[in-house]
Amino acid sequence: MPRSGVRKKRNRWLELIATYKLLQSILLIAVAVGALKLVHKDVADVLGNLATAMRMNTDGRVLSFLLEKASLLTDHRLRQISFFLFFYAGLGFLEGLGLMLEKVWAEYLTAILTASFLPLEIFELMHRVTSIRVALLFVNLAVLAYLVAHLIDRKRTVRRW
Repeated sequence: MPRSGVRKKRNRWLELIATYKLLQSILLIAVAVGALKLVHKDVADVLGNLATAMRMNTDGRVLSFLLEKASLLTDHRLRQISFFLFFYAGLGFLEGLGLMLEKVWAEYLTAILTASFLPLEIFELMHRVTSIRVALLFVNLAVLAYLVAHLIDRKRTVRRW
């Protein structure tokens, strides 16, 4: 609490973005752990058994394609995927915690990382339009727009002092 005894008002938008980043990180960690659990296993066989248990048509075009690609995953590649996911989840936790604490460096970090992935998201959307890809692009554009506006406003406020 500030010395004047007046509580500083929390920025609810930053808290919302922080929550989004923290939840995203938890999801990435779950996927990374799942990938590590597939080390020393036949990934295509595991996915085939899962598809059969879910009563999916394993002879279907999409599932056959996925099973074929899954058979190419080596233990080394699974570890690489897990490492990348853990690393990216760590960045997400850093962003989320920094935003929760309303740290300026976290606002810059989040804006830079969000902007850096936009070209990839747009490329993926051009390749194949899905509602999930459109929603993620929209959310990330909204996050970036808010952070940029917030940082510009913060800079103006600092200059007035």
